Order: sequence, then structure tokens, then C-alpha cells
Amino acid sequence: MRSLGVRATAISLVFGGLTLLAATTASAHVKVYPAESKPGATETYKVTVPTEGKVSTVRVELVVPEGVELVSVADAADPHEVRKGEAGTSVITWRGEILPGWAREYYFTARNPQLGSQISWQAHQFFADGTTADWVDVPGSKRPASVTKLVAAP
Repeated sequence: MRSLGVRATAISLVFGGLTLLAATTASAHVKVYPAESKPGATETYKVTVPTEGKVSTVRVELVVPEGVELVSVADAADPHEVRKGEAGTSVITWRGEILPGWAREYYFTARNPQLGSQISWQAHQFFADGTTADWVDVPGSKRPASVTKLVAAP
């Protein structure tokens, strides 16, 4: 009788874990870390790119906003390129397949602006079927841009 109770508890934990995993996956998107940094600091940022649907991601573009100085982009398994964007921005493009249910991390170093309260990182995710997901600051969007808050040292 005791083994049945242990088995039921184990099954309950497994299903509970799967529910938590599903909830986490549903809210995932292209995210830039850390969530906080200091004004004027040179920071190494991590970009996490999950493929949430059934179609592979094949390319990701991250817009480094005006006022943020791109210092370097770390080598990764996927090739990257950097180009100048509009209005003083830089655009980092990584090309490589990220299979459904998987995620990839990319790294870059940038110098934060001296002024301002946050950095908004716009990203564009391109899929093998030709569709895109734009993670940008559009009012009411279900795909917000990732944000790094700039907090002065105490």
C-alpha cells in the first residue's frame, strides 16, 4: 500500500513539473540579460533565443539602440554579422538553426549610456517557414522588447 502512495506522489510531481515547464515555455521570448546594469558601465550581455513553436528559428536580429556602444560580439556556434542600422543603432544578426523546443544563447559586450533609466532591446526572430516574431515596444503588443533597467550605484 505504501508503494502505491509513493508512486502517486511521484506521478503528481512529474505532472506538476510538466505544468510548470509548459507555463514557463508559454511566456518565454527573446530576452537580454542582465535585467539591471549601471549607467556608463561596460556590460557583457546574454541573449536567450527559444524556439517556442513547431518551426525552427533560422535567424535572429538584435537592435542595439542609439546611445549604447557595441564593443564586441562573442564568437558562437552560429555565425554573426554586425551592421549599422537606422538612427545610430547597430544590428547584430546571428544565423543558425534553433530546433523547436530548444534555445540558444549569444553574448555581446556593450557600454551603457550615461543617461537614461533603461535600455530597450528590440529583436526580430525569423523562422524556417518565412514567418517572423518581432519583439519590439509596440503598445498592447504580446511580444514586448526585453528591457535592462539602468540603476545608479547606492
